[in-house]
Amino acid sequence: MSIYSIASQHINIELDAGDLDESWGKFFAIPNDSQNEFEQVLFKCSTILIENINRDFGYIRVGSCGNVFMSYEKTMLVNDSYSLAYIQKANKKIYNTFLNLLFYTHVIQKQILQLHCSIIEFMGKGVIFLGASGVGKTTQAECWAKYQGAMIINGDIGLVQKTDQGFVAWGTPWHGSSPYCENTSVPVKALVVLKQAPENSIRELTGFEKVTAVSNSVFYPQWLENGMELCLETLDHLLSALPVYELSCRPDEEAVQLTEEAVFGRG
Repeated sequence: MSIYSIASQHINIELDAGDLDESWGKFFAIPNDSQNEFEQVLFKCSTILIENINRDFGYIRVGSCGNVFMSYEKTMLVNDSYSLAYIQKANKKIYNTFLNLLFYTHVIQKQILQLHCSIIEFMGKGVIFLGASGVGKTTQAECWAKYQGAMIINGDIGLVQKTDQGFVAWGTPWHGSSPYCENTSVPVKALVVLKQAPENSIRELTGFEKVTAVSNSVFYPQWLENGMELCLETLDHLLSALPVYELSCRPDEEAVQLTEEAVFGRG
């Protein structure tokens, strides 16, 4: 069993390291002398053992499980509290999908939202880029890295957590086709919704327009009875606390300068 730390939450996973995407290595937690740090176990994951009766028939003993999930003809069985899961032997992509579902089930109850986004750290603050698939979230983050030396924390999936000090963005092991994946966090300065355009312009969103622009990038755990309610509550706090901008842009240095001036008050 290996222990991983994501968004300050510790999980135990009963899978060989080779079964997981290499990004998980960045989230590996080394126990210290005091095991108290790892008393919180969100879920355990193990391979389903199929016993063959004959060539055509086999059976599975998995104990008491209340939920069944399928992905690419593979199955995950989960108990009612989402504290124990059995995953049919699968590939790295399917393991990532199942583990993301399990992890999000727990953290949404801790006021942590999962967003389809890219995250950068600049001057000790985080900027989250949102938008439809293919709009250029990772490309815009790369422009910030190129022209301003910003660090790209994640290029596809990030977590945003409500804390007493404000909202914090976390990197995750899930990053889609983007290569960027850092195990770190940053206090969030602003959210920027991207649109492709022939000319660069930026404006701050308000009201219903602000809600719509951001809510489209939220992952909603529809398998939870109160999942939508939990998301909307945290989203309401997020939008009340942070500015949201719409950046119509090209992937160039001018777009970075416009955003920096709007978000940080400097050009």
